[in-house]
Amino acid sequence: MEQFKIGLALFIFLAIPPVATFMESVMVIHMHMQMPMLIIAGLLMTPFFQQRFPRFFEKWNQNGIPGILLFIIIMGYWLLPRTMDEALTLQSVEVFKFISLPFLAGVPLRDSWKKLSDFRRNAVITFFTIVFLGMGLLYILTPDQLCNNYLLIEQLALGWSFLLTAVGMIIYLLYLAFVDPSQYE
Repeated sequence: MEQFKIGLALFIFLAIPPVATFMESVMVIHMHMQMPMLIIAGLLMTPFFQQRFPRFFEKWNQNGIPGILLFIIIMGYWLLPRTMDEALTLQSVEVFKFISLPFLAGVPLRDSWKKLSDFRRNAVITFFTIVFLGMGLLYILTPDQLCNNYLLIEQLALGWSFLLTAVGMIIYLLYLAFVDPSQYE
């Protein structure tokens, strides 16, 4: 219950208009802070929903694959440059962002992650590493402005942040491949 309260407080904090406006005013903060924090709010609220609706999670997401697929679809949608623009210009898309990221990405991610095998977890991380590399290159190498609400320099900064995140994920995958954590327990 304590995690739920923290997740709900984070969700409400992020929805406060001055906070949302500030976080959406800079492209990197919008994509790499506000959106992940909304997912984290969902992650924190997951145990409450699992206790409240245990049969739903057991039946719907028994092996974790449906939940991780929903997470991937929602993340793919929010990685599109047009959706970032529409979140700033259309109130309905903004509302969908505040619903989809915590409840359709964060909750399924936490429920699914422990149910997936190590191979499937690594496959998800590898998939997002490739996607982040692609998104980084797209934002850096495209000479045109992809988001009408942000400057070209912000687009370059977002591209480099995607690449930096992908490099961190590559280092993590290499760590998993070459280090046996059981030796350090």
